[in-house]
Amino acid sequence: MANHVSSLKRARQTLTKTAINRANKSKLRGTLRAMREAIAGGDHKSATEAYRSTASILDKSVQKGILHKNTASRYKGRLNARVKALVVKTA
Repeated sequence: MANHVSSLKRARQTLTKTAINRANKSKLRGTLRAMREAIAGGDHKSATEAYRSTASILDKSVQKGILHKNTASRYKGRLNARVKALVVKTA
C-alpha cells in the first residue's frame, strides 16, 4: 500500500479513471453487440438507426482514448458494408 500523500492521491485517481474507462468500454461493447443483433435481425431500417448510434459511440471512444482512430474507422466501414448488404439481400 502507498504511504506518501502523493502516491495515495495517485491511487485514488487510478481507481476513478479505471472505473470511467471500464464504463466506456462496456458501453462500446454493448452498442457493438446491439448493432450485430440488428444486422442479424435483417431489418434495414433498424440496422441503419443502430449504425448511426454505433458510429457516434465509436467516434466518442476515439476521443476518449479507448480505440485508435483507424480501428474505429475499420469497425465503421465493416458495419456499414454489412448494413448495405441487407438492402441487396432483401431486394
